[in-house]
Amino acid sequence: MTDPTATDPTPPALPPHARGYDGFTGQVGRVFAESRPGWPAEKRAKGPNIVVVLVDDLGYADIGPFGGEIATPALDALAAGGLRLTNYHTTPLCSPSRAALLTGLNPHRAGFAFPANSDPGYPAYSFQLPDNAPSLAESLRGAGYATFAVGKWHLTRDAASHDAADRSSWPLQRGFDRYFGSLEGLTNLHHPHRLVWDNSPYDGDFPEGYYLTDDLTDRATRMIDTLRASDPDKPFFLYFAHHAMHGPLGAKDSDLQRYRGRYAEGWDAVREKRFAKQLAEGLFPAGTALPPRNSEPGKDVPPWDELTVEQQELFARYMEVYAASLDNVDQSVGRIVETLRKHGELDNTIIVFTSDNGATAEGGPAGTRSYFSQFVHVPGVPSTWERDVERELDLLGGPQTTIHYPRGWAQASNTPFRLYKFDTYAGGVRTPFIVHWPAGLEAGLRHQYVYVTDVTPTLLELAGVPRLTDRHGVASAEEDGVSAVPVLRDPAVESPHTTQYTETGGNRGYYADGWKIVTRHIPGKPFDDSEWELYHVATDPTETTNVAAEHPEKLAELAAAWEHAAWNNAVFPLNDYTPANDLRRPADERLERPVTLYPGTPLLERYRSAQLVQFRDFVVEATVDGAPGEGVLFSHGDQGGGYVVYLEGGAAHLTYNAYGAVHRSGPVPLDGGPIRLSATALPDFQWSFVLATDSGSAEVGPVAQLIGLAPFTGISVGADRGGPVDWDLHTRAGTFPHTGTLRHVRYEPGAQADYDPKLIARLWAEAERVYD
Repeated sequence: MTDPTATDPTPPALPPHARGYDGFTGQVGRVFAESRPGWPAEKRAKGPNIVVVLVDDLGYADIGPFGGEIATPALDALAAGGLRLTNYHTTPLCSPSRAALLTGLNPHRAGFAFPANSDPGYPAYSFQLPDNAPSLAESLRGAGYATFAVGKWHLTRDAASHDAADRSSWPLQRGFDRYFGSLEGLTNLHHPHRLVWDNSPYDGDFPEGYYLTDDLTDRATRMIDTLRASDPDKPFFLYFAHHAMHGPLGAKDSDLQRYRGRYAEGWDAVREKRFAKQLAEGLFPAGTALPPRNSEPGKDVPPWDELTVEQQELFARYMEVYAASLDNVDQSVGRIVETLRKHGELDNTIIVFTSDNGATAEGGPAGTRSYFSQFVHVPGVPSTWERDVERELDLLGGPQTTIHYPRGWAQASNTPFRLYKFDTYAGGVRTPFIVHWPAGLEAGLRHQYVYVTDVTPTLLELAGVPRLTDRHGVASAEEDGVSAVPVLRDPAVESPHTTQYTETGGNRGYYADGWKIVTRHIPGKPFDDSEWELYHVATDPTETTNVAAEHPEKLAELAAAWEHAAWNNAVFPLNDYTPANDLRRPADERLERPVTLYPGTPLLERYRSAQLVQFRDFVVEATVDGAPGEGVLFSHGDQGGGYVVYLEGGAAHLTYNAYGAVHRSGPVPLDGGPIRLSATALPDFQWSFVLATDSGSAEVGPVAQLIGLAPFTGISVGADRGGPVDWDLHTRAGTFPHTGTLRHVRYEPGAQADYDPKLIARLWAEAERVYD
């Protein structure tokens, strides 16, 4: 039989004016009979599948293989059949860790000195992955892998997450074939504030009992099943970035019931038990000391036994929610494992499980039932600001609350280390790490130093895939990470990663060959060498003994090395917490312009929505044609804080949810004209509201303004399609779609309050410009 692709040894020459045949490997005549076909070679990768499971704000000791008592059977099995890296380090915050993990670049070089929720205008704060930094997904896809991402992204600045934004740092533009999740740093597990499907907002309704971790797992398993239905051999990369365990904490009732009463013994006892288990399993050498409770001002933890009975009951409930949420993460891992097993691919899949940073103290000393109020970090907020709203114990963790646990539990989560997320001490930067690949790696423990930048080069080497040498025609930036494959293969080999700087919000650190210097920077204090502490972490991994006085020459050596590394990695300028911290690029002021929203418009993105109302007066006007009907005219926010205006019983109503404290207006009669909500910004971060028609009005306030990350759900018109603002209204009417003819809703931002951080920053910048 003749091979149709065979070519004559001397094919006829094409005429000189022929075009469009460059690179064609066949033979071309005037008709098919005189021609021979040619097809470009397909890229067919032959490496293992890769699954990276990244959990948010998970402490070192929370999972069973690293000392925890929470039920994690799926992770227990992965650890038993794989490797536990006991000395894995990351950055102290989420976006920097994610940028470093996915690019192999140090976080400042990757544009993420900090989470992607500011924009002061310096290279390390671009909050967009660099054009010359190929991601792990891009290198794998370039070699023929399918690439999937689900969950938290947080590698796009908040002001570039709306639907008219440049998407160049969104998942699909950074190497992923499919994506489902939230672009932002957190969301509500019961009522996600905004989900993105590939490149577009996802407008699906959330049924009763919805839980995000389950949904993400459904999407991930479906992506794998769909791939296998179409191609039985193509390897895939799944990046599963959980929103758990970031606040606000939430759990399913079925998971919560398994942990009722489990934490009555308190955080001191749990911490001691976890440490004993860690020593017994060889995670640390004998003689390692458990530091005393954290005592630094603003980070201190009281003895459990000194709490009141009421405090103990409340605080134990917070930890029950945390444990139940993590239990569900383990169930998710188990479902991914079972999906791989049913396809016969578990043994030849590299599974990595880790956390982006240590556990967080953001819940404060007593925890909170009002997460978005607790999360307010705005200059000038009065000391009387309410950071907690009392709620019934049985509601904690459910869809009606936004909670976080007290920092005493974060200390237990980070056992045996000091301090928390955001700190450059071990509590902020040491996290669990499991790698499981039966076909390629033997099980065991590894105690060598490994850093987050090493993940990409390690996985590429294991997969036999080269890193892309260029991206979109631009030569790839030099990689900072080094492959940890020698460490994975041999427990006796020295770590190839011998030095590493870190910096987050002014907190600094530097590791070199078993020594570490670290600071706990106090804003307003100078960044000088007097801040440094020195630890010999090779013999003191829990950083109990500051030996700076005994080894001044080593401290000076490492301080100089940090300075050199900082300049070499675009760390400067450091954030000195002047008004410059709140600067935003001038072009983003367009997000503060008025907007008219029409029925059917998808939920407006959070940041764009916030610019219309935060720290300012504003007016919202809804116009209804004909009969008024009933239902929601507009809604902004959720159970964590927001406002909703709706028509019911022939009147207009306002519900204002102040971080969980609910205020309702009286009914306002309708007259066929527009319905207006006017907000006036008052001193001390308060608002007063007037809901009015031409026939009457009602007032609400003064009430606490929604600032910081609240309202967390953006604006919807014609229904309350996000997390419900008014739970009672939600209970009786659901999303309460408007039954009349809503023409449009118009938002008119008014004057900024004199305490608006953006206004202060703009005035500061103008004064600096004039002074210069």
